[in-house]
Amino acid sequence: MATAAGPRIAGRVAFTYPDFIRYELARFFIVLALEMQSVAVGWQVYDITKRPLDLGLIGLAQFLPGIVLFLPAGHAADRFDRRSLLTICYAGFALASGLLLATAWYNGRSVHAIYAIVVFLGIVRTFNWPVSRALLPQLVAEEHFPNAVAWNSSIFQGATILGPAAGGVIYAFFRGPATVYASAMLAACAAMFSTLQIYPKRRPPAREPVAWDTVLAGFRYVWRQKVVLGSISLDMFAVLLGGAVALLPVYAREILHTGPWGLGLLRSAPGVGAGIMAILLAHRPLRRRMGAIMLWCVAGFGVFTIVFGISRSLTLSMIALLLTGATDMVSVVIRALLVQLATPDEMRGRVNAVDMLFIGASNELGEFESGLTAHWFGTVPAVVLGGVGTLVVIALWARLFPELRRADKLV
Repeated sequence: MATAAGPRIAGRVAFTYPDFIRYELARFFIVLALEMQSVAVGWQVYDITKRPLDLGLIGLAQFLPGIVLFLPAGHAADRFDRRSLLTICYAGFALASGLLLATAWYNGRSVHAIYAIVVFLGIVRTFNWPVSRALLPQLVAEEHFPNAVAWNSSIFQGATILGPAAGGVIYAFFRGPATVYASAMLAACAAMFSTLQIYPKRRPPAREPVAWDTVLAGFRYVWRQKVVLGSISLDMFAVLLGGAVALLPVYAREILHTGPWGLGLLRSAPGVGAGIMAILLAHRPLRRRMGAIMLWCVAGFGVFTIVFGISRSLTLSMIALLLTGATDMVSVVIRALLVQLATPDEMRGRVNAVDMLFIGASNELGEFESGLTAHWFGTVPAVVLGGVGTLVVIALWARLFPELRRADKLV
């Protein structure tokens, strides 16, 4: 009996830590809120303007604050109490949802007001990312951290599955975004209160002075660690070129001829694939040939992006997006372990801030790139060219970063 139960317990060992459970509950609520909200914002903006470029500008509005603030955000995550800082970030997300709700009630056709709130969201996200990532290793023992990362990714993907679907259905049922924004605000408040119940292991306060030398330490660390640099830059350029999420409202409305509910399903599909893969990795963790596996999976991401780009079937499009999520999740887990396990705790905030800049460039700036290329060449050519660009990046990175290609074990 004990022997049979052992592997099952090992696969869920992270959940033996109460603070990890509270952290994941808060993370689920905040990702749920943001994903619901993103569907409503995307559909609302495209409904007002009918221009793919405006969807790209949403991503740009979220990315620009990160360029300016990612260094102080990382330093703050290393200098101040991480639980308190994370609680403030979740309160900021709730405030942003409340502002979007007010805009929908009083001035529902103002794109400029929506962009202003999205910029505020970008500021909050800039501080949220490094402190949230840096807090996680304080909640579990180091030997159980890979299991925590896998479950953290699967719970994140669970929220990305439920959030867009719920946002699309609520938007369609209530014929507008107001109820979606109200639901997102309540979910963000739930995340805030759950975070207040976390009591992480105490760490000595940072004694380094606030100076450019200490603030830039994260950059210097990443530059020296070529495997880390290769992995996060590979993800940045691959998703920057191959991401099609920003154009999903156009696909849903103009190409696949569906409504907000269909957009919600399309937004959820990558999360379904990523969630399945994350659970699989939690029970069967990768142990060898990590670099080669990461390169092949990112190549698969590019191929399935091309399939989605040329699809005219809602079912085939959802399958292609599901597979993009599954292949991307492998690189997400490998990169997270590389960054977190090799970084001293007193530097995790700054290193994660650098990682956040790369990921923000791939996601939010990728949305702008998708909107801009769709404006220039058309929606379908933009997605297909992006997938081809991802495959080109894979070939280049395999040559430029032989350390990544030859990387074997994570730990």
